[in-house]
Amino acid sequence: MKDLLRTEDLCRADVDLILDTATEFAKNPLRSNTALSNKTVAIYMTKPSTRTRLASETAVAHLGGTPIFLRGDDLQLGRGETISDTAKIISGFCDALIIRTFKQSDVDELGAAASIPVINALTDDDHPTQLLADWITIQEKFGNDIAGRKFVYLGDGNNMTHSWLIMGAIMGAHVVAATPDGKWAPDAAVVAKAKAIAVKSGATVEVTNDPEGAARGASLLYTDVWMSMGDPEAERAEKFAALSPYAITDHLMSLTEKDSIFMHCLPAHRGEEVAASVIDGPKSVIWREAFHRRTTIQALLYHLTRGELKGN
Repeated sequence: MKDLLRTEDLCRADVDLILDTATEFAKNPLRSNTALSNKTVAIYMTKPSTRTRLASETAVAHLGGTPIFLRGDDLQLGRGETISDTAKIISGFCDALIIRTFKQSDVDELGAAASIPVINALTDDDHPTQLLADWITIQEKFGNDIAGRKFVYLGDGNNMTHSWLIMGAIMGAHVVAATPDGKWAPDAAVVAKAKAIAVKSGATVEVTNDPEGAARGASLLYTDVWMSMGDPEAERAEKFAALSPYAITDHLMSLTEKDSIFMHCLPAHRGEEVAASVIDGPKSVIWREAFHRRTTIQALLYHLTRGELKGN
């Protein structure tokens, strides 16, 4: 496995290896501080970022490497140079590329043309590095025995929903996406892919339009902002009306298990997709989840640059 372009690229053994190593990096961030010694990692972002940028640059530094941060207008891509040519140039200077952008097809093309590992740090379709941070946080809370537990995502059927269903299927979990019907439902092809993975892993993948039914008996409620980068502002009122029943409130949390937790990939808009009393409350693990963006990207870089991930 050369690249991590989509969540579905990972097999269960890959995820277990990454999370085990990330656990060690959480305890001692500098335990492998020569792994990328005298090496550079390009971090190319056309979307604004707080957690992903900080986590990526810190992860590279903790592995002994040098991060090179590039904005969308820093490269000749903006003046017509092809993605393929850009990938070859970056491959000649750097030892890995982390990219956060809009089109999944751009990331796929970079991966095909680059000779170095390419890591998808978010596209409009997928967010695999976030799900690694999510799952190490889940395992810290519930351990590896998740039998009988239900993990629920509520809100917009976006890239996070897609990643949530695919990773849950890989991990053999009971995962639920509660979203409206229609334009804000998850992509049917992604749901089908998750269910196909679930057949092999023993997972249960569920999509519903019932937020209260989804929350009832859940061990985890998860959400994301309702207006993502690039969403048309003209759709705001319609979208908020459709998504308002899926806001995570104290009432929805009261339907969950006693030891349940709340998660959010951040940034959050208190009073929209989640009540302030929930995100700042005792069940919230968002800061630990955000912390693990670094540990998991560090572990992913460590194993990917060593050629130690199998892929599907």
